[in-house]
Amino acid sequence: MIETEFLFVSLMEGFEWFDESLQRSLKAAGIPQLSRTESMIMIHVQMNIVRPAEIARNLRLTRQAVHLTIGSLVKRGVFELRPDPGDKRVKIVALTEKGRWMRKNANRIVREVTDVLAYRIGQQQIDALRSAFRQPWGDPVTLDSKPDPEAPRDQG
Repeated sequence: MIETEFLFVSLMEGFEWFDESLQRSLKAAGIPQLSRTESMIMIHVQMNIVRPAEIARNLRLTRQAVHLTIGSLVKRGVFELRPDPGDKRVKIVALTEKGRWMRKNANRIVREVTDVLAYRIGQQQIDALRSAFRQPWGDPVTLDSKPDPEAPRDQG
């Protein structure tokens, strides 16, 4: 891990460590791997965020990119598209039997990876992380800070 004063960097490193551990473990178990984008979409579906437009908004991706990724997962038998009960014009994403099997195995691996991390850094640290992330952070902020007055000049 990089020594830095920026919490954001540490958060990203932690996420990347978990994702890499998950991907390596899925591969070792012979379970189909997902790209990071596919994995993030799968997490959203697991959180019951199932409308492609809402997934795109949450991930800050274009609708087209999310639809293409979902389409690929449909072709691979992980997802299926169903009519939205609240709006028949809209399709929602649902896990297939294969998708549920993948989710079950991924959840097991994530629990085991968490256990490894607890062994390495201590259960108290894991509990502290969980506690910190479960606190209400409020809405994202927009700071009214001024840029550095020594702005670079355009070279054009």
